[in-house]
Amino acid sequence: MIATPNDAEQNKDNIPDGEIQAPMNPEFDFNKFGIGKADIESEARRLEQEANEAQENKGLFKVMPANKWIERAKKRPMPKMLFAEYWFEGELCILFADTNLGKSILAVQIGNSISKGEQIPGFKLETLKQPILYFDFELTDKQFEGRYSVKNEVKKEYENHYNFDLHNFIRVEINPDADIPEGLTFEEYLNQSLEQSIIETQAKVLIIDNLTYLKTETEKAKDALPLMKELKALKNKFGLSILCLAHTPKRDLTKPITRNDLQGSKMLINFCDSSFTIGESHSDKNLRYLKQIKQRNTEQIYDTDNVCISQISKPDNFLRFEFITFGREKDHLKPQSQKDKDKLKEQILELTE
Repeated sequence: MIATPNDAEQNKDNIPDGEIQAPMNPEFDFNKFGIGKADIESEARRLEQEANEAQENKGLFKVMPANKWIERAKKRPMPKMLFAEYWFEGELCILFADTNLGKSILAVQIGNSISKGEQIPGFKLETLKQPILYFDFELTDKQFEGRYSVKNEVKKEYENHYNFDLHNFIRVEINPDADIPEGLTFEEYLNQSLEQSIIETQAKVLIIDNLTYLKTETEKAKDALPLMKELKALKNKFGLSILCLAHTPKRDLTKPITRNDLQGSKMLINFCDSSFTIGESHSDKNLRYLKQIKQRNTEQIYDTDNVCISQISKPDNFLRFEFITFGREKDHLKPQSQKDKDKLKEQILELTE
């Protein structure tokens, strides 16, 4: 409420502290005193929001009726696909697989797709082109160059290099000459630098290759939980979509891949929003299959009976996954040997005795 100077002067003794009264004169010129109608409405909305937030915040929690949560959510758009149903906007997603199955190849391909706004054949993309940050803790720049160029065997050099989007595909490496500030650990400085990169580039999509660089130990819950909390906090603070690459430990290749095959504590899979994996086909060593492991924004579409069969190829200057068809995971698992079958029979007999 705002008062004219004369009204305010006459009634100042009757106005409680902090209260602003509205003018009695409807023709009062707000602009004369540097106050516009939009300013008043904006301030009213701000005060109302502060009052609502004070009511909602109960220490560590935000407490609201379910209907109010839904009303708030309705104001935000539905998450769009970044890589088919495997990864949506706003998700912290984990892609895991054994060594040398093509995690980095697929991750770069996904980043390139988002940065150019061009879908990978066979995999839907619903967002417009936008900047992505690719944190490459695996390859040197020369190894990266080799994957995205053509090798001239005569000259022993790379040529015909692939053109990534000039502004939107931003690759990041560790600077080996950087000095860690006093009082910070390597992991703390790494997280601090990661946040700085996000602020400077304004990127909303992060791909981290791979998870172990953010935390050297993830086998125990006490180590994995803080890492996932940090990533979740980062995601919420900047409105990010994050894809983290991770490994699988040695596994039984005769059995389907499950969430238990992600290397590290179960806290990793419990706290991520979605996860998918790459499996190697034992019917054809050139084939790979992609399988959903966890999802929240969709049904499980690519399960053990409907995996995406692909092959890694390099027809030109870009190493990539090429979608072939859909299939069943069991057709690509390692067949059980007679020795394995006999051992299984023995175990069954022992359990029935």
